[in-house]
Amino acid sequence: MEIETSFSQISPPIFDGENYQLWTVRMETYLEALDLWEAVEEDYGVPPLPNNPTMAQLKTHKEKKTRKAKAKATLFAAVSTTIFTKIMSLRSAKEVWDYLKEEYEGDERIRGMQVLNLIREFEL
Repeated sequence: MEIETSFSQISPPIFDGENYQLWTVRMETYLEALDLWEAVEEDYGVPPLPNNPTMAQLKTHKEKKTRKAKAKATLFAAVSTTIFTKIMSLRSAKEVWDYLKEEYEGDERIRGMQVLNLIREFEL
């Protein structure tokens, strides 16, 4: 528990519109460490509670809702103000992630060139 508390105090990597591929690797790892990646990767619905729910059902329902909200809040905190204004109306963490991917990943040719450049930088 102590490790989890100290890790959550580490700030997420901030995306300012540059180096999208590097940011996604760092951000995905950050979200995985906080157990939030599933809420980004899968836009799962949180079904309504049945009548007279059990304590286990209440707990699971709250955890799923909280995880989705935390994932969205973490993504909002991990972008610059300029990018935040573009994504602030999106409803879920998955929508935010998909928007950023579509907007900043670039087409296949550009990505290929970026990978080659990263490999060259790494080899130096």
